[in-house]
Amino acid sequence: MPARRAYYQTAFEQRAAELYGKLALDAAGLPLAVFREGLVGYYNLRSAAKPGAAPPILTLIDFSRPSHQKRLWVIDVDKAKVLFHTLVAHGKASGADVPLAFSNKGGSEMSSLGFYRTAPTTYTGKHGLSLKLVGLDPGFNTNAESRAVVVHGADYVCEDFVRAHGRLGRSQGCPALPVAETTAIVQTIKGGSVLYLHGPAGAGYRSRWLNLNTAVETYLGLL
Repeated sequence: MPARRAYYQTAFEQRAAELYGKLALDAAGLPLAVFREGLVGYYNLRSAAKPGAAPPILTLIDFSRPSHQKRLWVIDVDKAKVLFHTLVAHGKASGADVPLAFSNKGGSEMSSLGFYRTAPTTYTGKHGLSLKLVGLDPGFNTNAESRAVVVHGADYVCEDFVRAHGRLGRSQGCPALPVAETTAIVQTIKGGSVLYLHGPAGAGYRSRWLNLNTAVETYLGLL
C-alpha cells in the first residue's frame, strides 16, 4: 500500500509539473511550489463539492509578489488554459508594495490568506459588480463574509497608478481588480470555484486543504 501511494503521488506531481509547463507559469512569474499548493487545494475542495456543482476554475493570487507586478491568475484546470493574468490589490494594513501582515479579524484592513469558494451569484455594491467569498481556513480567512471581503473592481488597480506611485492602491482587505477586467473575471469565477491566496514565507499559513493524499485520490477519480 505505501508503494502504491508513493506511485500515485509521483504521478500527481508529474501532472502538476506538466500542467505548470503547459500553462507557461514560470515565465509569468508564478513559482511551481505555489501552483502546486493551489492545485492540491483545488482537488481537495473539488472532492468536497457536489459533482458538477462548481466550475473547474482555480484562481491563484500570489501575495509574496509586489503589487506592481501581475500576481493573479485564473486557470481553467480541465482545459489547461490561463484565462486571465492581471494585477490585484491587497489590504492597506498588510503592507505597502509587498504585503507582509495578514489577519482574519474584522476591522484589520488586512488581506487574509488561504482557500476560498466563490459565491454562486454576483451582486452590485458600492464598487459596482462584486462577488462574495467564503473563507475555508479557520483562523485565517473564515471571517471573510462578516468582513465583507469580496472581489470587486477599483480605479487604483491599474498601470497608471503604478507609474505614479510605484505600487497599486490598497483595499480594506479585498482582492480588488482592474475595473476593465472585473466583469469578465467575476463572471468566470463565480459559482463555487476555488480561490487560493498565497502569502510570503514566514506568514505561518497551514491548511487541511493542502493534504496531498486526499488530493491524489480525487485527481485519480477524475482520470
